[in-house]
Amino acid sequence: MMNRRHFMSHVAGLSALAAPSASFLSGLHAQAPTMKKNHKSLIVLWMSGGPTTLDLWDPKPGHPNGGLFKPMNTAASGVQLTEHLPNVAKQMKNLALIRSLTTSEGDHMRGTQLMHTGMSPNPIVEYPQIGSVLAQQMAEQANDVPPFIAINGARLNNGGFLGMKYAPFTIQNPGSPPENIRPPKEVGEVATRMERRATLFNSLESRFQSSTGIPTDAAKAHKDVYDKALNLVVSSRKDVFSLDKEPTALQAEYGNNPFGKGCLLARKLVEAGSLCVQVELGGWDMHQNIFAALHTTGMTGRLDILDKAMGALTRDLKDRGLLESTVIMWMGEFGRTPRINQNGGRDHYPRAWSVVVGGGSIKGGQAFGATDAGGEAVKDNPVRIQDVFATVYKGLGLDPTTQVRDNLGRPMAIAGEGKPISALVG
Repeated sequence: MMNRRHFMSHVAGLSALAAPSASFLSGLHAQAPTMKKNHKSLIVLWMSGGPTTLDLWDPKPGHPNGGLFKPMNTAASGVQLTEHLPNVAKQMKNLALIRSLTTSEGDHMRGTQLMHTGMSPNPIVEYPQIGSVLAQQMAEQANDVPPFIAINGARLNNGGFLGMKYAPFTIQNPGSPPENIRPPKEVGEVATRMERRATLFNSLESRFQSSTGIPTDAAKAHKDVYDKALNLVVSSRKDVFSLDKEPTALQAEYGNNPFGKGCLLARKLVEAGSLCVQVELGGWDMHQNIFAALHTTGMTGRLDILDKAMGALTRDLKDRGLLESTVIMWMGEFGRTPRINQNGGRDHYPRAWSVVVGGGSIKGGQAFGATDAGGEAVKDNPVRIQDVFATVYKGLGLDPTTQVRDNLGRPMAIAGEGKPISALVG
């Protein structure tokens, strides 16, 4: 049986092999659907490895758990962050901290599944991640610009029980055209070679289905992924993946690194109509020497990279009038231990930690919930991840009680049992 990883590798290989015929291209243009009007978008800033939220969003000055960094006031009255997030601090009127999240998964993979889907991992049900839900609920069909895009990697590369049609379109090198949509030289020409390639692709498609036993629906989803890539090849929107026309000063503001470029690209993609863009910044699994890894004099620490990009993204969205239609969601697999270990690091800790949301109809400029003096337990207003998802869905104008059917045919609310946080979304 072919697993999803091999399945997606096959998709990528065929996408690179085939080139469209003129008749096929015209058919694609005729079928290209449009995004629902007045859509809202989500940008997920994914901190792979498990970020230390005590050293970012929930400083504990004067306590042994507080670490080496000092707190800093922000544009939001009464809300402090670490001193090494000055650009984000200027944007705190547009963002809201949730300091009282409590989860139960301290393993990287299980934590990733939980935080991407809002549901505890289940061997029977493969839950869809939030981008897949938005792609299914908020777009009629895939647009020329894919509704769900993952930049710098996709930790979950499928659509869960919603199907491969709603899997993320991945971009490994932000600022360059994705490998599977770089147009071949023949595009735009009526060439016999193109006709042969299209015919060959259809033949390979049939062989793939018959040899692997992939169900018809999954094979169609496989074809949809390829068609989506071809749509991008011939679309004028393919330039949306390029950062060449962005002002040099703006690119510098975001940061000349994959995460900075990814955040700038995310802004371009939601501006072009994508519904969910996830940008990954790895390197947060800091079991030793955590403070050197967070901040360096060369500004290459995780905080330095995050601050430039997240601050620039929030400001840029606000200045362009896009923040009211775009929700930002910052998170990772779990938090890290308040107590610093013998190696000068912090270990996995899902019991009490923070996430950040903002934009859409979410009320920024506040910190919701609180941990105790040492950051070891939630003191006020405990929040579940399903509550965070319900809040984000509502901030996007989507009813969190909306139901989908899982692979067993059972109805399930997209936010599970989660309730929107009224202080953030009314």
